[in-house]
Amino acid sequence: MNVLEAISLKVMSALLFAVMSALVRFLGERYPVGQIVFFRSAFAILPVVLIYAWRNELAAAVRTVRPLGHVGRGLISICGMFCNFSALARLPIVDATAISFASPLITVAFSAIFLKERVRIYRWSAVIVGFSGILVMLAPNFDPALHAAGAMTTLGVAFAIGGAFCNAGSVIQTRRLTETETTSSIVFYFSLICALAGLATWPLGWLTPTWPELAALVTVGLCGGIAHILLTESYRLAPASLVAPFDYTSMVWAFLLGYFFFNELPTVYVFIGAAIIAAAGLFVIWRERQLGLQRVRAAEGPPTGA
Repeated sequence: MNVLEAISLKVMSALLFAVMSALVRFLGERYPVGQIVFFRSAFAILPVVLIYAWRNELAAAVRTVRPLGHVGRGLISICGMFCNFSALARLPIVDATAISFASPLITVAFSAIFLKERVRIYRWSAVIVGFSGILVMLAPNFDPALHAAGAMTTLGVAFAIGGAFCNAGSVIQTRRLTETETTSSIVFYFSLICALAGLATWPLGWLTPTWPELAALVTVGLCGGIAHILLTESYRLAPASLVAPFDYTSMVWAFLLGYFFFNELPTVYVFIGAAIIAAAGLFVIWRERQLGLQRVRAAEGPPTGA
């Protein structure tokens, strides 16, 4: 276990995902979502292939015994990516990022429904509190007098919430796949399926990018691929309960990128709602860690005296 390295990789991953979101925000004003999805997925395959080839794990990335499971996860992820990118094209980066934090809380509910996991009152309470944070963020949308024109459109909010649900569904399907599939195969087939889905939108009308825009499209994919690898490595080096809270540093990056590049300032409702969601998410992580320690103690048995 290397805690410092794990945290560093997690923070770098959050930064790269935030940069990717900023580029999607920039490109989404002009380019079709399907075209952005293609570049995000196709060029994410490049660093994945290079890293796993260097490790001599490329064969493991291609090998699978559950192709339909990968297709199912891919379809859910495609919906999530289209929703997330559509939200970024319509919302300030920090708003879209804050709403996406609802995904781990939705995962708790999905775990109980689809995986039949036992979810106790503590985690259900965190889910309810987290969703109250979303309502706080959306408060301006319920009162036309408080709504800032262009800051948070109804469609953008709907896409962001839909993306959070799809991301949670993708996590559930990933848990199922990890029973038989390697991490490399899950990452590879995710990128491949999403790239094919993005390519399928070509007949609907793609734009010919300028060289700077082409560089931005390619960077979206490279950032996504490298961030995914760093994220995976961070969880190899330290327990998830220790690393996961640093995912919330993406709010800091989203705020800075949104402010400096798009002159976006979130409302006070976004800050309050994001704080509530983050607190609920951190409570779930803390609770998982406590339960994990209890299971370890139970497995070790009572201490024996000399």
